[in-house]
Amino acid sequence: MPFRDQHIGHFQTLASIRPPRLIVAVALMLTLAVAMLVLLLTFTPWVQTTSGPGVVSTRDPNDRVQEINALVSGRIDRWYVRDGDRVAAGDPIVRIADNDPQLIERLSREREQLTAGRDAARAALRTAQIDLERTRGLFEDGLAARRDFEAAAIRVEDMRASLAAAEASIERQETELSRQSVQTVRAPREGTILRINGGASATYVSAGDPVAMFQPEGAERVVELYVDGRDVALVAPGRRVMLEFEGWPAVQFSGWPSVAVGTFPGRVLSIDPTAQPDGRFRVLVAEGDETPWPGPEFVRFGASARGWVLLDEVRLGYELWRQLNNFPPQYSTGTTS
Repeated sequence: MPFRDQHIGHFQTLASIRPPRLIVAVALMLTLAVAMLVLLLTFTPWVQTTSGPGVVSTRDPNDRVQEINALVSGRIDRWYVRDGDRVAAGDPIVRIADNDPQLIERLSREREQLTAGRDAARAALRTAQIDLERTRGLFEDGLAARRDFEAAAIRVEDMRASLAAAEASIERQETELSRQSVQTVRAPREGTILRINGGASATYVSAGDPVAMFQPEGAERVVELYVDGRDVALVAPGRRVMLEFEGWPAVQFSGWPSVAVGTFPGRVLSIDPTAQPDGRFRVLVAEGDETPWPGPEFVRFGASARGWVLLDEVRLGYELWRQLNNFPPQYSTGTTS
């Protein structure tokens, strides 16, 4: 007699019960699903990534948003631009008038006076030099005293010092006149006026005060990613990056970048050696060679982004176990892609 019948033979009702076909089918399906899950976790490849938020910026400081400053002190006389206007190199932005409308005229008259004084000093020096040569000849012939010869030499040196002082005064005056004459602030290069900081006409500004914010044209875009300090040791220049830009529809699969939709490739340029105040490290990402980024009208400077730095390829089971245990990505000494 079978072992089962020996033990439940006295329980006729239990012996007559058979498992429902549905239960058997569910059990088989669960067993098959577990087996497939084990195979999936064991053999499915997964690309490890480290992600972080970012912002669109530029690498060259000359391409960043910059201030346009007043060159001289005075009151605003006229604005040539408004917010959002595009300008070319050399286009006027604002004209600043000095509080004293006769300042430039007075400076010009003072320069003329200084020029006349310099010419007089030159004439006096030539006369002193002639007198010195005549006194030298008389002294050598024994017709003039040594004291007269030395006094003539001293007068020549005094005249040279006076001439040097007059020329220095003229240079200072020309510098002041040049500064006061340059009262029209112009665009340094082609770009866009983002915001006018100065007030209306008759507003007083000092030399160096910002009068407008300017965004140069043709700036090269990069993305500043901020990566967790736990993973930054695995990020190296040349690593591939998948970027998702703000407002751009995308479906991202971090482990399978080949099936991601709406993301754009990039490459790591550099990693900051020191952390930000929040403990993250800044990673600069440049545009990749495969697919160009959206145009500047879609992805502007200052727009938010998110990036996934592609690391090594592992199995899905290992990646799931790593995530559950909060381990860093697997380190590899191989070359970066």
